[in-house]
Amino acid sequence: MGTASFLKRARALLRVRNQLARECLAELLAVFVLILITLSGSAQMVTSSGTKGNILTAYLAGALAVMVAVYTAGGVSGAHLNPAFSLAMCLLEQFPWWKFPVFVAVQTWGAFISAGAVYALYYDAIQHYSNGTLVASGPRETASIFATYPADYLSLSNGFLDQVMGTALLIVGILAILDTRNKGVPKGLEPVAVALLVFSIEVSMGSNCGCPMNPARDFGPRLFTYVAGWGAEVFRWVEGRGRGG
Repeated sequence: MGTASFLKRARALLRVRNQLARECLAELLAVFVLILITLSGSAQMVTSSGTKGNILTAYLAGALAVMVAVYTAGGVSGAHLNPAFSLAMCLLEQFPWWKFPVFVAVQTWGAFISAGAVYALYYDAIQHYSNGTLVASGPRETASIFATYPADYLSLSNGFLDQVMGTALLIVGILAILDTRNKGVPKGLEPVAVALLVFSIEVSMGSNCGCPMNPARDFGPRLFTYVAGWGAEVFRWVEGRGRGG
C-alpha cells in the first residue's frame, strides 16, 4: 500500500499539465527515436563496409523509424517530426504559426541529441572504421552516417530540385493518407502507411542526395558532426565529393 501510494504521488508530481510542454516533450522523444533508429541503420551499414547492412536495410530502418516515431507522439503532438510538415500544416491553417518556431527548435534539438547517442553507441565502430580520423570525404568518411551528402555527379541546382520534389511528395502523400475523404487507411495503421510512403520515396529517389526530406533530420545531426570533430567541411557543398545514400 505504501509503495502504491508513493508511486501515485510521484506520478502526480511528474505529470506535465501544460499542453505545449506535453507536445514539445512528445516531439522531442519521437524525433529522438526516429533519428536513433535511422542513423543506427546507416552506422551499421557504413562501419561494417556493407557486411552487416546495405542501402536497402538503411532505408528500411529509416521507414520503420518513422512508424515507431508516429506511434510514439501521434496522440499528443500529432507527430510532426519534420519542420516541412509543420510548415505545411501552418499553410493549411491546421497548425498555429506561433507554434511553428517552437516545434522546429524541438525537432532540431531532438535530432542533435539523438546523433550524439548514435555516436556514443557506435563510437568504437566509427573509430575502428575511420582509423581515428573523422572526415566528411574520402574512402573512410563517416560523416554520411549522420547527414546526407550529394552523389559525385550532382549539381547544386539538381540537388535543390531533388529535395523539393522528394519533400513535396512526402507531404502530399501524408495529407492523402490522413484525408478522411479518401479511401481510408484502417484506424491505427496510419503510421504503417506513412512508413511505406517513406520507404517508397527512399528506394525511388534516394540516389541523388540520400533522401533526407526533413530539415531537422539533416541539420541537427550535421551540426553534431561539426561540433564533434568532423569540422566545417560537413556544411560545404563540394561538387564531385561525397556519395548518394
